Order: sequence, then structure tokens, then C-alpha cells
Amino acid sequence: MKRRFFIFVLPLSLLAALSAGRSWWSLVEELSSEKYEGRATASEGYRKAAEFVAGQFKNLGLKPAAGSGYLLPVRFQVRRIREAESSLKLVRGGIQEWLELGEDAYFTLNAGAGGTIRAPAVFVGYGLTVPERNYDDLAGLDLKGKIAVFLRGGPASIPGPLRAHYQSGAERTAFLRKAGVIGTVSILDPKTMDVPWERLRLVRLEPFFSLKDVPAGEAAGLNLAVTVNPDKAERWFAGSGHSFEEILKLAGEGLPLPRFPLAYEVQAEVALDGSTAQCANVAAVIPGRDSRLRNEYVVLSAHLDHLGISEAGGNRTFFPGAMDNAAGVASLIEVARQLRRAPPRRSVLFAAFTGEEKGLLGSRHFAASPPVPLSSIVADLNLDMFLPLHELRWLTVYGLEESSLGRDAEAVARSLGIK
Repeated sequence: MKRRFFIFVLPLSLLAALSAGRSWWSLVEELSSEKYEGRATASEGYRKAAEFVAGQFKNLGLKPAAGSGYLLPVRFQVRRIREAESSLKLVRGGIQEWLELGEDAYFTLNAGAGGTIRAPAVFVGYGLTVPERNYDDLAGLDLKGKIAVFLRGGPASIPGPLRAHYQSGAERTAFLRKAGVIGTVSILDPKTMDVPWERLRLVRLEPFFSLKDVPAGEAAGLNLAVTVNPDKAERWFAGSGHSFEEILKLAGEGLPLPRFPLAYEVQAEVALDGSTAQCANVAAVIPGRDSRLRNEYVVLSAHLDHLGISEAGGNRTFFPGAMDNAAGVASLIEVARQLRRAPPRRSVLFAAFTGEEKGLLGSRHFAASPPVPLSSIVADLNLDMFLPLHELRWLTVYGLEESSLGRDAEAVARSLGIK
């Protein structure tokens, strides 16, 4: 009897799993097809992709998360650099050293950048302030009206999640503004670069997006932001009594970095064009089955946007974004399909965000203007970059130690033999 039972049930479970897998993969193929042109933020391709996802939610019987429908409007300010009319140089003792934009460094656009700026520079180590660890690279420095130059990264004494949090643009900028800094120069660490400079520098010509309806507050951008090629960084330390080689050695050992004035002023001219654009997040709800818990929401989210189509260098390059992040959005739809048959006790809010590639803008807009009361959201499980290249054996779970959900994730994974 047991053998007959297992022989009978196992093929059915395998068939169900295979069917779900085929359904999921068909969604990945659809969203990463050329029909959606790489789903660049605020593009026609993204609009079509958002309507497709909204249609999937509607066909599954999910309810719109807001009274206006499945699409939640997000408006942007858009800035694009006119690089031919822009310049960057180091000025020391009447001598001007011109830097080649795209080769030596490039301007990182933000909501405050633009115009002409000239100011002395100070190397501020990692440029980090981490109150939880009483760590402050800015303490004791006269930074008012100056350019802060720092190395990307942080000391080994700061836990990874805290390092990552305080390296974010919003957090770092808020502390720099309080210290009186008017601009930043960020030097990449070659040991931790995920993308080589030759590819990274192409980003400088892409439009910069910021939220039109959500104030930046203390995290508003500084007047200048520069990113430096580490292969060309030694010149920034000339005459300071320190070298970039010394800085990299200390960083490689996870040690704190020295802080000191640099021997030059930074002079920049940043010419920009401005415009506006509109896009949308997609959101839908499965109401919970428990009347006592129905007004609490678990959010299941993933970003829908990707890099679109690039015309850099005169070559047309299509970025399908299958894994980043059609895979995550396809998972939203497939999970919704399965939960629709047996809703959980709490309500589940499915959210596909725009503007992730532009600095997590869609999720920030969602947090500032949620379709349900923010106090009713008890958790957000975000899905990104599934890589089904082999049998699932392990998961990377960011924030595992940051909430009680980490214990649940570990327990469920352990029951499935997943690390």
C-alpha cells in the first residue's frame, strides 16, 4: 500500500512542480523579450511591461491595491549631462591639471548637482558615520565649504549590514551636509569593484532620475559628486604626504584610514539638461482569510525595471534583464497564482517597483505613499536576481539577522535542505 501510495503521489507532485516551473519560466521569457525593450524606467517598454503585470494580477482575480487601479503613478525629475560643455580639474599653486571625463573620472549626477564649483578638498577616509558603533570619519574635521574625498568601503570593525546602510547615498549625504560639505569625490576600491571601469563609465551619460513628489530632505544631493577611476587615483594624493597605494593597503587589511587635507582645489563645471517623466509601480492584493488579521499586510515585492537599450558608442545593445529582475516579477505572479487558491491569514500585497536601477526610487515612492496604511504593513519580502542555473541548494537572504523573519526563513530552508 505504501509503495502504491508513493508511486501514485510522487508523479503528481512532480507534475505540479514542473507545471509551476514552466509557468514561471514562460513569464520570465515574456518579460525579457524584445517586446518590452529592456524595461528602462519611464520608457514605452516599461509601460507595456507594467500593463502586462497588471493584466496578470487582474486575470488571477487579485484586487487593485488602490482605488485608482493596479498602476500607481510615479513622477520623476530627469537630468542629463552635456559632457562636452562640462569640465573637471585639480588646481594647485596656479597650475591646473585637467582630468579626462570618462577616463580619469566622471560626474555622478544628483538632485543638487550643476553649475560651477571650486573648493579645497579633504580626504575623509571612508567618509562614514555609523552612530550605532560610535564611528565617525567626519569628526574633528573642518569640512565647511569643502569637497570630501573618500574611498568606497568601510572598516572591518563595522558589521556588513551597517556598512552597507551608511554607504547608501541618502545616509552618507545627510551626514556630509551636516558637516558643511558641498561636494564629494568617491574613489573606487579596485578589490571590491563588481563592474570594470570600462563598463562603469558608460553609466555617466545615462539620465539621472529623482522623485518629483517625494522631498529629499536632509539627503538632498550636494553641489558636486565625482566618481574616480582607481587606476588614475594616485594624482589626487600628490603633495599630501600620503599615497593611494598606502590607502589601499590599509583598506585591504580592513583598518581605519587616515584623514588629511589634500594639496589642491577641485574646480568643476557641470552642464545639465532637465525634464520630467512619469512611470508607475504595479500593486495588487489578495485579502487574508482571517477577519482579525485581514487588515495586516505582508508585501511581496520585486523591481520590474531594467537597463533598457543602450546606444553608447554607436552600438545598439539590448539588455533583456531576465534574471535582473524578470525572474523576481515572474515569481510574484506565480506565487499570486498559488496563493489565490488558498489565501493566507493575513492579506498579501504584491508590488512590482519601477526605478530600482535609478536608485531604488519606486520602492522609496511606495514607502512614502503606500496604497495601504504604512502601519498595517508587517513585513516586506523582496525578490531579486534568482539564478536558476543549477539545483537550488542555497539562498542569499539580506537582512537575515535584522528581524524575526530570519528565523522563519532558516527553518523553512532547513526543512527543504537549503542553506
